[in-house]
Amino acid sequence: MSEYKITLKPVYSCPAEETPKGVQLPENWLLSWHQVATLEAIRNPNIDVILNYAMTGDGKSLAGYLETLQGNCYAIGLYPTNELARDQDRQIQGYIEKFQPPNEPRIVRLSGQELEIYAENEGLKKAAAISTRTGQSEILLTNPDIFHYLHRGAYLIRHDNPDKLWGQIDKNFNLFIFDEFHVFSAPQIASIINTMLLIRHTNRRKKFLFLSATPNPQLIQRLQKAGFRCQEINPIEQQKYQFPSTDDECLALKAKGWRQVSREISLNFVDLEPSFKATETWLKENSNLILAQFQKHPGSKGAIILNSIAAVKRLTPFFRELLQSHGLVVGENTGLSGKGEKERSLAADLVLGTSTIDVGVDFKINFLIFESADAGSFIQRLGRLGRHDSYEKNGQEIGFENFTAYALVPNFLVERLFLGDAPPLEVGGIYDRPLFHHTIRDNYYRKINNFEGYYSRWGAVQSMRICRQLGHSQIKQPYEGSHKALQAACEQAFNTSLKQAFARSKEWERDWQQLSGKDKGNPIAEDAASFRGSSPLLCGIYDLTESNEVERFKTYDFPGILSNLEIEVMTEAAFMRMLSQTVEQSGEAIAKGQFKHCLAFMKLHNYREERLNWKFTYAGDLQPIASAWKVQVLTGIEVWQPDNYWIGEINKRLRKEALVSYVICRPVAEVRSRLRLPMHFQIYPIGDQYSFHDATAPYSIAFSQSALLVDTLAYWLQNQGDEVWIC
Repeated sequence: MSEYKITLKPVYSCPAEETPKGVQLPENWLLSWHQVATLEAIRNPNIDVILNYAMTGDGKSLAGYLETLQGNCYAIGLYPTNELARDQDRQIQGYIEKFQPPNEPRIVRLSGQELEIYAENEGLKKAAAISTRTGQSEILLTNPDIFHYLHRGAYLIRHDNPDKLWGQIDKNFNLFIFDEFHVFSAPQIASIINTMLLIRHTNRRKKFLFLSATPNPQLIQRLQKAGFRCQEINPIEQQKYQFPSTDDECLALKAKGWRQVSREISLNFVDLEPSFKATETWLKENSNLILAQFQKHPGSKGAIILNSIAAVKRLTPFFRELLQSHGLVVGENTGLSGKGEKERSLAADLVLGTSTIDVGVDFKINFLIFESADAGSFIQRLGRLGRHDSYEKNGQEIGFENFTAYALVPNFLVERLFLGDAPPLEVGGIYDRPLFHHTIRDNYYRKINNFEGYYSRWGAVQSMRICRQLGHSQIKQPYEGSHKALQAACEQAFNTSLKQAFARSKEWERDWQQLSGKDKGNPIAEDAASFRGSSPLLCGIYDLTESNEVERFKTYDFPGILSNLEIEVMTEAAFMRMLSQTVEQSGEAIAKGQFKHCLAFMKLHNYREERLNWKFTYAGDLQPIASAWKVQVLTGIEVWQPDNYWIGEINKRLRKEALVSYVICRPVAEVRSRLRLPMHFQIYPIGDQYSFHDATAPYSIAFSQSALLVDTLAYWLQNQGDEVWIC
């Protein structure tokens, strides 16, 4: 049992005082205060942007779609992952069955892969497929990536008007819902602000709803500067949650219609050294603790949520073997898990994964072990526990006896929380959620960089591209006034001049022409104008660890392959031949577009027990490149990893790649610490001709949008006057 244990009180959500006019609810259904407040803001013509900060599990999704379920508006739901969009599809279908709206709204889910397959099956171009699919829906579920690229004029063919697709979509839909917004970083936030500004200045006013348990001050400030009228709905600040301490208090709240959002949770902190495999070692050494949970509390269901896919892949067989003899089933739920594996995991007793999709929703749990990368992911993952009293199995209702969590955290966090002269938490203490969340989020978890400088330095490049598109000769006349207003709003939101952004873009274009000998192209501007940046190091993977043949075809980032995977290199032709054979034998479609620009193709045999060391290398001198303190396009980059026989073959291709890069003249560990980079930030070690044999590579390199993010910190570094950072 953990030495550092606290209790979190249950959470009850305040009911609305009355049901708004014209709202039809299922029998015995009560709305929460925040749901009605959201609906009223959507109906208020003086509000453009609504931000709902209700706690995890308190029905934010229903708040977003409530007006649509009354048959009064069309909505687009934008989700950061396709898995989350699929999950919401099921949830909204359930709402429709219960609410029985008069217009029977049709739901269409649109991802890049689904779009490609639909277009191919119907014999349509992608633009026509998008037009058809969106025209067949009252509720469109997609991701912000597609939404962004539609407004960039993507998917069009020659002679199409630039507004052919986004003009139609923006007119048809009234409400744009951004869910789980807290997961996005500065480039994605800038993209969404730019798209919102385009919609606002080319259409009548629309409604934008952001759903997240974590407020984002950067977003609100920039939207207000751009002239959006915002309303924040924060039940915590409005004291619309109660945290009872006794059973009698719980019963009294239920009698008044307060809905229980979360049950009492016993939370144990496990302090670990921040080292590779510390979590895996602890889980294996304490596996009897997990088994004891199922033996002591029959009918339990548990989840282990980790930061590393490779760790999950290594641990899943271990726990399957351990628990199988006790009649317990272990499932898996990661970003690489196929649809079949995810569906099987819903029937498991214990699920291991990196994703919280389904956990605490369809997969109801009373036992949770989790890692976290930062305060936000800590609160989000803990929020999956305690949301249900029971679950159904074979038609029988099985109740949960208790709710227990183990947080696997770095030892410095435990020291800050429980030790020292005036620790904020006491062992055995009982706390309500807002106080606890404040303690974790604002005071004691590791602070990470928010890249505030990105908006003015790089967000305006995207604005410049959008404004130039609006000035296209085919649509210039109808948007004459919109063009100037949009430019002014973008400059206000990002506090910069679009003329400066244009001048910088022309400079990058000249540098690229000099490097490549081509008269077209601008890789740096393309990365700045995209939603997530390019993926120059993405590889096609045929995953032999996946049981379902159709779901074996995946993509994986090359640095992750170098560290964690046992692979066999194959040709693109062989990979695509296997894909075509699988489609023919199974009768199921597989989208091929995701493999179009892959660096290499490989068979995945297994996940390594120990990471392999590797680094990038550069044949020349990196000192002048790092001293330039700017984003550059580099060629001639390779990988050094003598333990892999196949690395030479891939280096032949890699050295020819033109990579948008930023080089810093310090080792990766120092850069990560000094710049307060997020855990999974993509920055890697690199050596040059003078440091090839150094045990620790003296330089760090970031690619694509990661390079742009590092660039936003460069001025800060240069202005520190610290010679340690001078090359």
